[in-house]
Amino acid sequence: MTPATTIGLEVACQSPPEPLRSCKRFGLVSNQASVDRHFRHAADALHARFPGKLGALFGPQHGLWSTEQDNMIATGHARSERFGVPVWSLYSETRKPTQQMLNGLDLLVIDLQDVGTRVYTYVWTLTHCLEACAQKGIPALVLDRPNPLGGEVAEGPLLDLRWQSFVGRASVPMRHALTLGELARFCNDAMGLGADVRVVPMQGWRRAMLWPETGRAWVPPSPNLPRFEGALVYPGQVLLEGTNLSEGRGTTTPFEQFGAPWLDPWQLQALVSTHRLRGVAVRPVRFEPTFQKHANAACGGLFLHVTDAAAFRSYRTTLAILRATRELWPRAFDWRQPPYEYEHVRLPIDILAGSPAAREFIDGERPLRELDSLSAAPADWHKRVRRFLLY
Repeated sequence: MTPATTIGLEVACQSPPEPLRSCKRFGLVSNQASVDRHFRHAADALHARFPGKLGALFGPQHGLWSTEQDNMIATGHARSERFGVPVWSLYSETRKPTQQMLNGLDLLVIDLQDVGTRVYTYVWTLTHCLEACAQKGIPALVLDRPNPLGGEVAEGPLLDLRWQSFVGRASVPMRHALTLGELARFCNDAMGLGADVRVVPMQGWRRAMLWPETGRAWVPPSPNLPRFEGALVYPGQVLLEGTNLSEGRGTTTPFEQFGAPWLDPWQLQALVSTHRLRGVAVRPVRFEPTFQKHANAACGGLFLHVTDAAAFRSYRTTLAILRATRELWPRAFDWRQPPYEYEHVRLPIDILAGSPAAREFIDGERPLRELDSLSAAPADWHKRVRRFLLY
């Protein structure tokens, strides 16, 4: 079956854009999900199409092959024996390519699979790359890929720039409804990065498409999103990283299920169900994480089954879940303490949510009636980004 969507990597190989035609040596920012429809990695595809031009590889958080876990588990630099080029880690002592790393390159190609959620760090790796390219005076070429959550629905308030971090460097909502190429254009402008940004757009992608409609296989973009269903709940469920609840890491379905040893699934299900959740069924579960939070301890929790993706709102769902958890177990529930994603002072929940508002709501400092307003994206978000859209 031929995929409905032709990604930027495939377009670039079929009809090479000017920067790839004219450059002498390019670097490639990618990871294991950077594959074409035949599951050929971007490095192999570009090396075959532009022989002798691949000069360096760069990997984001989790590494070039997604071998490392989350949160400040650095990846070392290496060398690719396959291509005879250096492999630079952008999740190490630096999250921005150094000028030395870019020596000998006259183009940086970026081919990363984003998941449509602000806190996913690949977009912020992208912005660091744009900064480095601007300083080096070389263009950046983004090979666009689908937003798995589509391009129509946005969720969550804008990031308050006072809470900038590696999980948010620009004022965008949690679920942003942009592709990586569109984010590159928007962030370059909004952050004043001054980069020469070129984008190779996709063909056949429409903003109404969720991932299954693209006709493409899901290749995990990071270790804890093995399924599209995890990406679907991620804009809200990622807030669990700021708590002492297990977000399901150490199980086969992270973010789709969550819990803790002290949590009663049926009590929580009953209270959560009073919050008028749409497009989702919450199923009581028990599980035992093999690593990270509550490793080797039996946990009670809920599993989120999205029954209507068009109606489902992950951010609102998770705010309701956390508020209910806090109400039921006020002494057991707690906020995770820093450090988190290279932030050593502010609470992880605040930099994840982009301000203290979510934490204040969950703690009961804001009335329940604010659930809808706190989980909605700004009404003018699509208008703000209209001039950066490619589809």
